[in-house]
Amino acid sequence: MVYSRSTRLFATLSLLGIANAAIQNAILRGKPLLPQAPIPDREINGPNGATVNISTVYYFDQLIDHSNPSLGTFQQRYWTSNEYYQTGGPVILMTPGETDADGYEGYLTNGTINGQIAQQENGATVLVEHRFFGYSNPYDNLTSQSLELLTIEQAAQDLAYFAQNVDLPWEGGDSVKPDTTPWILVGGSYSGALTSWTMVSQPGVFYAGYASSGVVEAITDYYGYFTPIREYMPQNCSSDVEAVITYLDGLYDANNQTGIQSLKETFGLGALTHTDDFAAALQDNLFDWQSLQPDSGPDQMFFQFCDALEVKDGVSAGATGWGLDNAIEAWGSFWNTTYYSYVCGDTDAETCLGTYDTTESFWTDTSINNADRSWMWFVCNQVGYYQVGPPEGQPAIVSRILQPVYEERQCVNFFPQKFSTPPTPAVDATNAEYDGWNVNIDRLFFANGLRDPWREATVSADGLNKANTTTQPIYEGDGFHCSDLLTDNGVVDSTVLAVQQAGLAYMKEWLAAYGSQ
Repeated sequence: MVYSRSTRLFATLSLLGIANAAIQNAILRGKPLLPQAPIPDREINGPNGATVNISTVYYFDQLIDHSNPSLGTFQQRYWTSNEYYQTGGPVILMTPGETDADGYEGYLTNGTINGQIAQQENGATVLVEHRFFGYSNPYDNLTSQSLELLTIEQAAQDLAYFAQNVDLPWEGGDSVKPDTTPWILVGGSYSGALTSWTMVSQPGVFYAGYASSGVVEAITDYYGYFTPIREYMPQNCSSDVEAVITYLDGLYDANNQTGIQSLKETFGLGALTHTDDFAAALQDNLFDWQSLQPDSGPDQMFFQFCDALEVKDGVSAGATGWGLDNAIEAWGSFWNTTYYSYVCGDTDAETCLGTYDTTESFWTDTSINNADRSWMWFVCNQVGYYQVGPPEGQPAIVSRILQPVYEERQCVNFFPQKFSTPPTPAVDATNAEYDGWNVNIDRLFFANGLRDPWREATVSADGLNKANTTTQPIYEGDGFHCSDLLTDNGVVDSTVLAVQQAGLAYMKEWLAAYGSQ
């Protein structure tokens, strides 16, 4: 079954940031999404002069439950391009992970590392939608009962079963199974972790892998999300943010409700009932960092935020910032004049940013194609990644009011049928099953970025000192989140280019040895 879209998407990370702003749950505003790649407004020339329409959607009969095949199948969407394919070439497979895959067709082209590998190695590219995201759903709802089948194990088995059974819809596409053809699994962010987890749990299916910003280690108390942000954001900005956060936490520790209310009102958030929701709202400005890439200009929302705090009458503050009083006034003014409408539009503060009214549709909507709900199921059960304040003694640009229980409480909001009390995600079991930071897999290339807020969950985490070997290389550039996946980022940043070139060189070397393994 197929259908075609006539329109093309030119989505950017900045637009993705807007789309993820107006949601109550703070962790969803920092969800580890892939950047979208531009989709060319043209049909691609394929082999023998044929044209390839990369917006054409195909359907694969995927098992509902790999442990119980008798339950039958569901239709899993996928897209493919054989623009560069020649007989004997590899198949490069990616899932964009925790999102509707429609709009990520750019990953079929050489605007991405996927297409670069295909072009270099005469391969084909395939994009497959993750179960329970977009319109690839075993059931017609996202209730807790249905979502019991949304697990890392089932997702990894999906990728293996797809590779082993799909008949790709182009000439020769029915004879490129992994037993005769090298399949390369590519992923970024969560899907980068899934690349590693799949190669660990489904050995022998994928000949090689490429994991960009792969968050391989499941972490409950993930205050490390903000470490690269604090390290690489303008120092005057981080100094003033830290001053405001220290002030807020001091008011909270002293139970100074009058002072807290005054601070809320300065930000135009006086109607926001709960202090933890106010602390989470202040995180929003930091989540905008995840939208940055090497070519991001000064108009990006994160830089607008720092300029609002640090530039007065055309003069920028020194490294220590302008100080607490100015920081409160300037940050509050930015929320009132610019940021509130960006985050909430015309919605009132409690509806937009509050997390205590469990009757709101945000918590109760179980219709499909609700990526936030599906991702929270993973978060609450298996991976955590709660972006919270740091321990005492560490610099804090995020309030210590925010601890994992703040997010765990919202797991109950989303899934009261599953959780009667705030759950602790089973991160130890996840890391034991899929090796986490301890992964040791032949022909798995890891690519990371110094400025990536997800860096501390990758194999390039501070202090991990994991060995970079020729069988499992680890390369790190100066980029941001998944920067190396997009070809254009290598054009503007030589360190990202070096990562891309290393990945391509390893793929060439490994594929040259295919058949002799």
